Amino acid sequence: MSSAVTLNDAGACTPTTVSAARYRGRPRFGIQLPEVGRGVRWPEYRRMAQAAEQVGFDQIWVGDHLLYRGGRGGERGPWEAFTLLSALAAVTERVVLGPLVACAGFHPPGLIAKMASTVDDVSGGRFMLGLGAGWNRTEFDAFGIPFDRRVDRFDEAWTIIRELTSGGRSTLDGTHWRTGDAVLHPPRAAPGAMPLMVGSNGARVLRITLPHAHAWNTWFTETGNSPDGVARLAADMSRIATEVGRDPSTVVRSVCVLVRLGDGGERPHDDACPAVTGSPAAIAARLREF
Repeated sequence: MSSAVTLNDAGACTPTTVSAARYRGRPRFGIQLPEVGRGVRWPEYRRMAQAAEQVGFDQIWVGDHLLYRGGRGGERGPWEAFTLLSALAAVTERVVLGPLVACAGFHPPGLIAKMASTVDDVSGGRFMLGLGAGWNRTEFDAFGIPFDRRVDRFDEAWTIIRELTSGGRSTLDGTHWRTGDAVLHPPRAAPGAMPLMVGSNGARVLRITLPHAHAWNTWFTETGNSPDGVARLAADMSRIATEVGRDPSTVVRSVCVLVRLGDGGERPHDDACPAVTGSPAAIAARLREF
């Protein structure tokens, strides 16, 4: 069995009234539930989430995709992320929940903020909204979503979502997105702004988001699933944060680590980023390196 474990240091994914100070001290651990490795129905998702919470995981994440084609997996797709997260919020009590990460291009940004605020309320303030620009052209084309100028579109979407999820109002006459005195009602019950996480290593996206993002996440294929890869990308993120006037120590940092338990006869996800595997002690030692 392979799964993506999200490792959060004094910077990285997560609430229950989220603040950067909450992450000082021990790292936090999250788990990403299965996406398209095999078909999973709701009763199993519920059991997985409740088991993860019971054994002590701090966070539960789901991917936000619509459709994959090609490769060894053939044609496949997961359930809609925000709907699934709302259901998971209703059957858990402690863990932080969120998309890792939601594609800002799949919905009008005001609607993303509205959906996020609903899940946040169902969860009792345990929601973190991870956002990215998207990358899988197959799903954009299949569902009639524009793929061009994704960072330009993301820039406008981030502005709208940030304004609304912080409890403010949004009026933007952009090239790609528009709002006219939009506001979220009912307002957030939990104190403060909803925490936003950026899932990107792109310099332009980081410059857009780091002045305000609560957290930053990078994926195991970007790091080679290695601590050295994480250190390199975290240093890049810190440099850009400084350049845009943000103290890097206030950005929660997180990394996805591919972990393989036992020998299920699976082929490697990617020869360039082998999974962390072995005995529980060996896996724990490797995660300490991260």
